[in-house]
Amino acid sequence: MATDAQQKSDGPLPILLLVLTFVTGLIDAVSFFRFDHVFVANMTGNIVFLAFAVADTREFSIAASSIALAGFLAGALVGGRLGNAYGSHRGRYLALALALSALIFGVATIGAAVFPQAEDAWTRYLIVALLAIAMGVQTAAARRLSVPDLTTTVLTLTLTAFAADSRWAGGGSPRPLQRIAAVLTMFAGAALGATMVLQLNTAVVIGLAFLVVVAAAAIALQFRKSTEPWTMAAR
Repeated sequence: MATDAQQKSDGPLPILLLVLTFVTGLIDAVSFFRFDHVFVANMTGNIVFLAFAVADTREFSIAASSIALAGFLAGALVGGRLGNAYGSHRGRYLALALALSALIFGVATIGAAVFPQAEDAWTRYLIVALLAIAMGVQTAAARRLSVPDLTTTVLTLTLTAFAADSRWAGGGSPRPLQRIAAVLTMFAGAALGATMVLQLNTAVVIGLAFLVVVAAAAIALQFRKSTEPWTMAAR
């Protein structure tokens, strides 16, 4: 079991990363239901969808899945560059990464509002690319911050750790609440995103993600000059 000092070593980061996990659920719901059955955050699922499309399954699109993959990699590259430049201070780095993600979400929201039906393929692909870039930046930031079990976009390893490290498996069951919270938060985001996108419209859901990320960035910005131990990069 983690000690109190270990649990406090990440400061507000676990809460902020859970918020971003919620955003992942929102955005993947939008991309799946409105943009040719593609994921822009969950690249494991997206690569499987790409394989389905290559196999000529009509519900899936080679172009959309490929653009999502390329956008995500581009975003992760940018996130990695930011991490190498500013990653020595976790609070400042997260604030910068979230500010960039918020900017991209803002542009995507405007695009979805101006073209609500996204009937033109290039409009859909542009929004897919923007969302994937934002999620790539977010995932790279979460990876750099190194908070256990909170990647914000992947739950497979979190679920594996929850079971494999449990007392039933003979383990010490570290961070069970944090792991459960990650799963429930993404579930909640996806459920809300699916409900909103099916009953309202795409711009509303992307706009909600934008507001949530802006709020998270504003919180992170307060710690940009903090000297608390958790702000130092993990070694």
